[in-house]
Amino acid sequence: MSKNVVNKIDDQVKIKTILVSVSDKSGLDTFIPALVELSPDVLILSTGGTYARIKEILGEKADSCLKKVSEYTGQPETQGGLVKTLDFKIYLGILTETYNEAHQMDLERTSALAIDMVVVNLYPFSETIAKDNVTIENARGNIDIGGPTMIRASAKNFIRVASVVNPSTYPSIVNTLRANNGALGLEDRYELAQKAFEHTAIYDRTIADYLAEKSINDVKSCYKSGE
Repeated sequence: MSKNVVNKIDDQVKIKTILVSVSDKSGLDTFIPALVELSPDVLILSTGGTYARIKEILGEKADSCLKKVSEYTGQPETQGGLVKTLDFKIYLGILTETYNEAHQMDLERTSALAIDMVVVNLYPFSETIAKDNVTIENARGNIDIGGPTMIRASAKNFIRVASVVNPSTYPSIVNTLRANNGALGLEDRYELAQKAFEHTAIYDRTIADYLAEKSINDVKSCYKSGE
């Protein structure tokens, strides 16, 4: 039996640690304060522009509940934000299972936290390729890597983690948390996982279709030879 197969979970999971990294920041101004109100001891991990927006929304409250991912992991973001969330502590925190002893030992060994909710939406690839005169290089730069990885990891671990990809779901999530003392149930997490995988499937299909329409000459026209 695999060490990563479990037969015991918690139906209701309190939201204590949240990872937020979004391209579409709509709805954060009401969603984030509601999460903090519902769980006063919550820790929000965030990156780049999302961190700045949440800090702006929370004001002085941010000092006690908001932390940069780079401060949490001990690894600064790369220049240009190329790598921000692809870190062992992040994915251990997302993928760990409550009743898996080996996972809990790994959390303790690395001083990592179990992440209970991941709020992520992706770079606007479809919007980018819809613009006039967009090049493959423009499009390539808007292929999200960390975002889909976080979404897939959190959705895979629906037995413990809530994967939130669409701002339109924020109000219903808050209502559910209010009704359940700051927790989400297995049914809630499973429904969110379904939406999350649909989100990444559409995203990847859009990229694949776009690349399939382009020729190698379209690619070569973007670059000078390095020889």
